Amino acid sequence: MALDVKGKRIEVTETGFLADLQDWDKDVAVTIAQSENLELSEKHWDIIYYLRDEFYNNSENQPNTRGIVKAMQKKWGGSISARDLYQLFPKDPSKQGGRIAGLPESRRKGGY
Repeated sequence: MALDVKGKRIEVTETGFLADLQDWDKDVAVTIAQSENLELSEKHWDIIYYLRDEFYNNSENQPNTRGIVKAMQKKWGGSISARDLYQLFPKDPSKQGGRIAGLPESRRKGGY
């Protein structure tokens, strides 16, 4: 499988994750999001960059939804719930968010 991103062919796995993590950039993220009927807002980007930071700067950590909730409560302030994150990433904030963030498919089970 492959995506066409501004005339460049980007290989993806059968589940839509990047075959080569080095192919990721903002245009790739937007293309993946569009293929999943998402328009990325500032909050989406906060989560995407959080997931990338955790993966690349914290021993390839891929936070579950609960971890994302806690991180976004600190970033956005106030009370954030898993439901709020599922409104942004309906197919699971950690998994769908990770796919759009250009991370490998998580091997962990469950989302919360």
